[in-house]
Amino acid sequence: QVQLVESGGGLVQPGGSLRLSCAASGSIFNSKRMAWYRQPPGKQRELVAFMISGGNTNYVNYVDSVKGRFTISRDSAKNTVYLQMNSLKPEDTAVYYCNVDGVLWGQGTQVTVSS
Repeated sequence: QVQLVESGGGLVQPGGSLRLSCAASGSIFNSKRMAWYRQPPGKQRELVAFMISGGNTNYVNYVDSVKGRFTISRDSAKNTVYLQMNSLKPEDTAVYYCNVDGVLWGQGTQVTVSS
């Protein structure tokens, strides 16, 4: 079974940037839906961004609170999904998880935004 491993989290100051990576142990070339979720401390997990791939087109969408700051992308040749996060805010602090096709989950990577 394909496994997902997130990386790229850490401590960053407000206004900073991070790029999260989600590497799959096997091919995700045929996977249609890639997503990033996050779980802030003491809160429920929420969908942050997703991408639906079909043919030569990708549909992406984001939760309102990250629109214009976060970008989801995929590199099928590298079996990796990314989340570029810019202009980070303290409220972005959470454990971030990637998800493939609604069934595969990574172990999560901690993002802490604090001065």
